[in-house]
Amino acid sequence: MVEAAIMTEAKRIDGKQFAETLVAKVANEAAKIGATTGTAPGLAVVLVGDDPASAVYVRNKIATTTAAGMRSIEHRLAADTSQSALMALIDQLNHDALVDGILVQMPLPPQLDELAVINAINPDKDVDGFHVVNVGRLATGQPALVPCTPYGCILLLKDQLGDLAGRHAVVVGRSNIVGKPMAQLLLAAHCTVTIAHSRSDDLPALCRQADILVAAVGRPEMITADYIKPGAVVIDVGINRVAAPDRGAGKFRLTGDVDYAAARRVAGAITPVPGGVGPMTIACLLRNTVVAASRRHGVIIDDI
Repeated sequence: MVEAAIMTEAKRIDGKQFAETLVAKVANEAAKIGATTGTAPGLAVVLVGDDPASAVYVRNKIATTTAAGMRSIEHRLAADTSQSALMALIDQLNHDALVDGILVQMPLPPQLDELAVINAINPDKDVDGFHVVNVGRLATGQPALVPCTPYGCILLLKDQLGDLAGRHAVVVGRSNIVGKPMAQLLLAAHCTVTIAHSRSDDLPALCRQADILVAAVGRPEMITADYIKPGAVVIDVGINRVAAPDRGAGKFRLTGDVDYAAARRVAGAITPVPGGVGPMTIACLLRNTVVAASRRHGVIIDDI
């Protein structure tokens, strides 16, 4: 008699729980800096306009910053703010001794030059890690403030797999915010790295080579089970709002770039959406702020 194969589901990687632990560590290090300098690390957040998604994200950042015992400095500007006015505010924050990190919430209204804004921020206060100086430092293996989302991904991967050396990682997506810095972090961890994108030939076959598959393309449930090597660890960076008529007219649900239900039958471990990479992004923003403060004030902190 032949026994039926037993189907197993991939481990669910709990980014929310990991992020809570990381924020607790960040809070401890922030307290050390506060005790040494007399002032808790400060994060300045600039929101231009009234984009609803950005407003929610900023509100969550501010709440988490405050809960970690850090100072949150909020600047809300009108949607018609000029380039010169925004640049003047950034210059002010660059020179403010009470500000350790500066974050300008993207996207910006169309009249504003995002690249100019990013590169106007002091690289040592650039807690998003987007400034060309931090990009260059990361690429050349120097100490850098690293983009928060890919840094969160690498922490989850190391927690799941331990040493990443020698593993084949495929990153689907080549954005400056996630795809490219993700590849750099994986290279620094001694992975063999492939960057795939919309023009890659036979994308499913490329992805099936991956021990580690990172999806960051912004297309709902594009990565199906056919893309995944059995037992691979899948990190789903995507967060997409899709219509959910079953929940009522005008209702939406959040989904990732991976078909979670199908992928979970093949992968060894996988991040959910929501509750996976998302919480790590804010936790790593706070981590970057504390690191920036420690470097600026010369205070030694534990590795976080």
